[in-house]
Amino acid sequence: MYVNNSAERGNFGSRLGVILASAGSAVGLGNIWRFPTEVGNNGGAAFILVYLCFVFLLAMPVMLAEFVIGRGSKANTVGAYRTLAPGKPWIVAGFMGVLGGILVLSFYSVVAGWTLHYTVESFANRLTAGQDFGAVFNDFVTNPWKPIIFQFIFLLMTHFVVSRGVERGIEQFSKVMMPVLLIIIVLLMCFSLNMPGASEGLRFLLRPDFSKVTTGVVLSAMGQAFFSLSVGLGCLATYASYFKKDMPLVSSAFNVCLLDSLVAILSGFIIFPAVFSVPGMAPDAGPGLVYITLPHVFNEAFASVPVLGYLFSGMFYILLLLAALTSTISMHEIATAFIHENYHLSRRSAAVLVTLICMLLGAACSLSFGPWSEVKIWNRGFFDLFDFLTAKFLMPLGGILITMFVEWYLDRKFVVEQLTNGGTLRVRGLSILLFLIRWVAPIGVGIVFLNEIAN
Repeated sequence: MYVNNSAERGNFGSRLGVILASAGSAVGLGNIWRFPTEVGNNGGAAFILVYLCFVFLLAMPVMLAEFVIGRGSKANTVGAYRTLAPGKPWIVAGFMGVLGGILVLSFYSVVAGWTLHYTVESFANRLTAGQDFGAVFNDFVTNPWKPIIFQFIFLLMTHFVVSRGVERGIEQFSKVMMPVLLIIIVLLMCFSLNMPGASEGLRFLLRPDFSKVTTGVVLSAMGQAFFSLSVGLGCLATYASYFKKDMPLVSSAFNVCLLDSLVAILSGFIIFPAVFSVPGMAPDAGPGLVYITLPHVFNEAFASVPVLGYLFSGMFYILLLLAALTSTISMHEIATAFIHENYHLSRRSAAVLVTLICMLLGAACSLSFGPWSEVKIWNRGFFDLFDFLTAKFLMPLGGILITMFVEWYLDRKFVVEQLTNGGTLRVRGLSILLFLIRWVAPIGVGIVFLNEIAN
């Protein structure tokens, strides 16, 4: 029997709020930046099909395990293990989640700050043709102050939402930001599909060439599926601790996976028709796609109607900004909930502390591109170090521990009660889901972990 002695906590007010907030946690720069990059590097449509298989076979079971831990404990990611496994070393997984959330928010906010800067530059009409966008980007990121200022502004935006609480902050803003994000995606897709080279981009996305499906492609799809949904750190466990008792966990997880995948794929329908519309642009441009390649694409593709290029560019960077914000809110909430509940600080005070910590660590990450580029720890600058620790270790190890905890430590009856809402819901394929959580997810995430280490 599991007993939670925590004080009265906030809850999400509606099922729609749960879906949008959880999807917002998953949807981020990884969907709009990393996913098209992975698609471009791994052959297009065939990669997408393999990726979708792993979303539902690998990432969704880990998400369900997080939901079980969160709602079953009604506590933050550390308090969850104290409640469900008192006195046991499983609590280490909770502390890993808090540390990972802080590290991810610190370096992720640097990239989000770049996006905020490019949003401003776009609407100020300063991303104009004739520039060397590679040099423009390098000059900005190596500047000692400008990136930090934009990063701080972005962190304050995140802080504002989290400090307002669960229902008045996270849920309320998710209900606004996620529909706006989807509307912008549809509008940009309509623009992109009307470009001259759109048909070539569509062929790249829709005509699978299975001869390109190598072991490397499969491993990349597996890793993208896992990282895209932000599982393994406890974001979704934290959100699930605010779920009401009647929230259907399985259908909620399925809807979140569906919405996250939809955003990622539709982002491809924005980027690749645009990229193929400009001669000489490569679909495998890599991480420079968003800040170097696309400004050139926007200018070239709309050279005859500059106002459309101006509008397309501005809307695209707003899309990136909203996606980044929905993710950073969940990262911030991991640490805020932990400090608020374990050290008895008010939510606002806990949020202030987390924001200040991430400002300091984030400034170090930003400076690692400029004045502190020679400062190395384990031969890595701060940005690369934080990315390495979270992507290579904390997230995959967290995913393994979460699934093992749910299926190997918790009582099976307790897990089934959570997934079926105490037996009031009939869940089709429940035994298959439990098998995926028990065996497929930890083995799959273990393969991701070993592949990440090897690379």
